[in-house]
Amino acid sequence: MDWTAIALSVRLAAIVSVALLLIGPPIAYWLTFSTRRWKFAVESLVALPLVLPPTVLGFYLLVALGTRSPIGRAWEHWTGHGLAFTFEALVVASILYSLPFSVQPIASSFALIDRALLEASSTLGASPMRTFRKVVLPLSIDGIVAAGVLTFAHTLGEFGVVLMVGGNLPGITRTVSISIYDDVQALDFSSAHQTALFLLAVSYAALAFVYGVKRKPWAVAPLP
Repeated sequence: MDWTAIALSVRLAAIVSVALLLIGPPIAYWLTFSTRRWKFAVESLVALPLVLPPTVLGFYLLVALGTRSPIGRAWEHWTGHGLAFTFEALVVASILYSLPFSVQPIASSFALIDRALLEASSTLGASPMRTFRKVVLPLSIDGIVAAGVLTFAHTLGEFGVVLMVGGNLPGITRTVSISIYDDVQALDFSSAHQTALFLLAVSYAALAFVYGVKRKPWAVAPLP
């Protein structure tokens, strides 16, 4: 197996998972409790990567991160090199591509919270931020854990988006899924089988863990 590609993919998945565990809950909270009429437009935008072909998303991200875009020019001015075909580009692309895998499980857990608890917290003088931290998050720990696991597993196996944005640079942007593709192209089916089996095991373990969490009642009370 290509352990360099596996290590890079694990690093990428860990960074993306942490980032989305910070970004996902506020978005999920707004989507769950907002009464805006145009909320459906934001919901559709967040869920878009679920139905959008990865190559399409990857292409537009490549354009957005390229040297001809404001983002690409600003990055090049700041760092001295382009953003496309770098590990940082993989992080940006993976965060956008895995966003629904983080937001949706968390939003589902938020939706199960008794609104009376939120109203009681507000009546006792707690600010919306304090209610979010002390009531909403503790009662939604199962959804947050599921979001982290699903995001990690999904990022670990990405192919189309990372190939479009990062290319195939060993040790820099060559992820484990691209390594499998290269092995198949080289007719090295033995190596491809070993790496694919590794991804299969990780994916199954992630799903088993998530379903196990969903079946287990979490006895978590809001912090005082």
